[in-house]
Amino acid sequence: MQHPRKHRRRRAALLATVAVAALAGAGLTTLNGAGVAEAATARQVEKLNRGVVSVHTAGGNLVSWRWLGTDPNDVSFNVYRAGTKVNSTPITGTTNYFHSGAPEQADYTVRTIVNGVEQADSEHAVQFRTGYKDVPISPPAGGTTPDGVAYTYEANDASVGDLDGDGALDIVLKWQPTNAKDNSQSGYTGNTIVDGVKLDGTRLWRIDLGRNIRSGAHYTQFQVYDYDGDGKAEVAMKTADGTRDGTGAVIGSSSADHRNSSGYILTGPEYLTMFNGQTGKAMQSVDYVPARGTVSSWGDSYGNRVDRFLAGTAYLDGSRPSLIMARGYYTRTVIAAWDWRGGQFTRRWTFDTNSSTNSGKGYDGQGNHSLSVADVDGDGRDEIVYGAMTVDDNGSGLWTTRLGHGDAGHVGDLNPSRAGLEYFKVSEDSSKPGSWMADARTGQILWQTASGADNGRGVAADIHAGSAGAEAWSASDTTLRSATGGSLGREPSSINFLSWWDGDPVRELLDGTRIDKYGTSGDTRLLTGASVHSNNGSKATPSLSGDILGDWREEVIWPTSNNTALRIYSTPYETSTKITTLLHDTMYRVALAWQNTAYNQPPHPSFFIGNGMATAPRPTVFTP
Repeated sequence: MQHPRKHRRRRAALLATVAVAALAGAGLTTLNGAGVAEAATARQVEKLNRGVVSVHTAGGNLVSWRWLGTDPNDVSFNVYRAGTKVNSTPITGTTNYFHSGAPEQADYTVRTIVNGVEQADSEHAVQFRTGYKDVPISPPAGGTTPDGVAYTYEANDASVGDLDGDGALDIVLKWQPTNAKDNSQSGYTGNTIVDGVKLDGTRLWRIDLGRNIRSGAHYTQFQVYDYDGDGKAEVAMKTADGTRDGTGAVIGSSSADHRNSSGYILTGPEYLTMFNGQTGKAMQSVDYVPARGTVSSWGDSYGNRVDRFLAGTAYLDGSRPSLIMARGYYTRTVIAAWDWRGGQFTRRWTFDTNSSTNSGKGYDGQGNHSLSVADVDGDGRDEIVYGAMTVDDNGSGLWTTRLGHGDAGHVGDLNPSRAGLEYFKVSEDSSKPGSWMADARTGQILWQTASGADNGRGVAADIHAGSAGAEAWSASDTTLRSATGGSLGREPSSINFLSWWDGDPVRELLDGTRIDKYGTSGDTRLLTGASVHSNNGSKATPSLSGDILGDWREEVIWPTSNNTALRIYSTPYETSTKITTLLHDTMYRVALAWQNTAYNQPPHPSFFIGNGMATAPRPTVFTP
């Protein structure tokens, strides 16, 4: 006789199969990792561990951890120190716990409670014994350029991804030579070096991009993401003859030198390479799209505008990530979308402002020094917000404001009283509005400020609890503006980056090596980084800032002054706000991936976080 439990299991499996067949027949997705049918809106995300951290303060330790997108809505938690529970009742309303009086070396784990049953221990907490954690790094050896100029290396931009599939985020770090150049500057540079590093300082690999990739903010935009869904992140970069991968293998010709006497590289092959995130091995290289073609066709003849690159990651099919690689924004713009599946590149589409489809429609010359990725039209698939114009998920132009190039842009739910997302941007053209807010779906201008200046900086976020929604401010404006453009008075002390740092959902100001709290009469210093440096000159950005560990608040990573460690700071403040890890909000997660692109911009989630916010939504996601 058949066992009744076996019969029920077989029946459940049969029903699941029928459900999956129905979904597949409707053009939807099939199974997640647990063998359960997924809706078409489910997006692939990283299978992360708890990310537990213990931040020591004078009064004890703040322990915080991730509420994963794959956790039940009603999950609760217990915190253990060396196997002994320290909380009296299960923790339900937040994902942090202050353990009063505990020493800096206390060892913590977290256990989830699901349907009343306590689960196994998490990994052990990462300890921030002095308020920060150092990740040891090793600068590459310096060198001398052909014209006799010596250079050394500084730790520059970073990104994160689970490179080896253990559930913990690892760091991908770009080393920049001290003679790196802006595209407008002539001269030789040292090679750009990229390292894969675990949080304990173990270096997994080192990639040397070689002499035929010039060093500077606009040349190497690297993307770190799990594109094929195998549970391990890949690393994508533009490469050239002489690039040496993490195994020592050389791409193209090892002897070729395409540099001209001004240090520019305007001849020779250009590649797009996908590297294995665990080993650094170059898995495939294809021709970079678009090719440079005639240098002068991009706006000048000496090599400035032809080598302006942007990169990002987008869920173009609504479920799995694709790679975005682009060239040009002052005149012609070309954006190529790539899928990485089964160890091979496939080009999904190419958007070209010079094509017959797009020519004359106002898409040329609209790019920023960065891009944003968001589902601006609410169809479940991502668009590329490329400055003053946006490209739809299928590679066709969605809208353009024709308001031209700028240095900074912010996409988010900046005005939660309106449906959908908004976009705030500043303009470099003194004949155009200095800044403007638009409906991100249509490009309709909602409000704008006066023209008359090259407005180089602008930020939008809820930094002031006294005004509904996000505020916006910029370098050439004289006031802080409300979500609807009204004057709110004193501008913040900085116009750069952002951080959710203290206990409330109102965001803080991040600039240089400090974090400040905005106030109407003056800003309050919350953190000054110890013996660290910011990056990228006057841009004064960290290596990376975002929700990397612990609860939904944001960490900040700066290199130490001597470039021998990446110093990670995590908040010491308790919070009563409970939000799913922002790493499982895919708009925020891809923003971490594109943060290193050219002029770095801070990440924004797909929903409003700020004063008076609604209960944060739960993401619909699946893990590999």
